[in-house]
Amino acid sequence: MSRERATALLVDFDGVLRRWDPAVAAGVEQRYGLAGGVLLEIAMQWGRLQPVLTGQVSHADWMTSVADALTEPAGGAERARAAVEEWQSYRGEVDSDLLDFVRDARAGGIRVGLATNATDRLEEDLAALDLAGEFDAVVSSYRLGVNKPAKEYFQAACQAVATPPDRVLFIDDEDWSVRGARAAGLSAHRWTGPGDLRYLRAALAY
Repeated sequence: MSRERATALLVDFDGVLRRWDPAVAAGVEQRYGLAGGVLLEIAMQWGRLQPVLTGQVSHADWMTSVADALTEPAGGAERARAAVEEWQSYRGEVDSDLLDFVRDARAGGIRVGLATNATDRLEEDLAALDLAGEFDAVVSSYRLGVNKPAKEYFQAACQAVATPPDRVLFIDDEDWSVRGARAAGLSAHRWTGPGDLRYLRAALAY
């Protein structure tokens, strides 16, 4: 028995709607004499990352912990703080093709939610990237206190777009998140780039 067509869409933020130019972090690391990839390596350590994604600490506290870990390799606390501040001043870029898809879907009657593991800086970033008002709902792990791929996260996300899970299509670039969504009863697609849009438009048929 085939599924009914989705009437709501949940879209991940980082790696899907927002892209990061790796050259920015690489440039900061080079200028401060840091090993390539160390900024993300430290920031994404789960014991450091999970608390900020679930509202236990602030984005600022998270970055302070990254700077603390970089004190020795950066040549001192002041240089470490400067490196992290310079890195964090870049807030990414919007994938215009996917944004057009979101706008078209909403215009066609599809409810669209942004579903992201985020920090308390999310709202500021959405405003800075001119994305405020582009969604019917914004579902942030920081505000929920639970992160993807937990079933509870996806239940809350479906409630936010007022749609049962079996009528929701979720888009994410991470396999573990896609698998979590499917386990929660949603349709899910792993995003690989704008080449996916033809399939996604057909899947929604708005």
